[in-house]
Amino acid sequence: MMEYARLCDSDYRFMCIVWENAPVNSGELVRLCQEELGWKKSTTYTVIKKLCEKGYIQNDDATVRVLIPKDQAQTNESTYFVERTFDGSLPSFVAAFLGGRTITEEEAKQLRKMIREHVEKES
Repeated sequence: MMEYARLCDSDYRFMCIVWENAPVNSGELVRLCQEELGWKKSTTYTVIKKLCEKGYIQNDDATVRVLIPKDQAQTNESTYFVERTFDGSLPSFVAAFLGGRTITEEEAKQLRKMIREHVEKES
């Protein structure tokens, strides 16, 4: 798996605000972070700078834009978690995730469809 800059919980919560509002003026982002996260202006600008350095966002002329979309970040985080926690084993992950719970027939149908779409074809 390729290395990438992971997001801690507070960075992820910040990015959720950015993903929902981008492109967004940095002053407006300060207001949103104050409202939704309880952050001070200095905290928001520190996180903007950090996530620019990590390559998640870009801040040009006081406008914050997304460089890594939410679905890509979620894929990166999920892949990292399965690799680290379950040695890359999807069956082990699913077994632990279910943990004795049951799923609906509709959920099972959706999962079967996703699996069919992602099965490697033998050549």
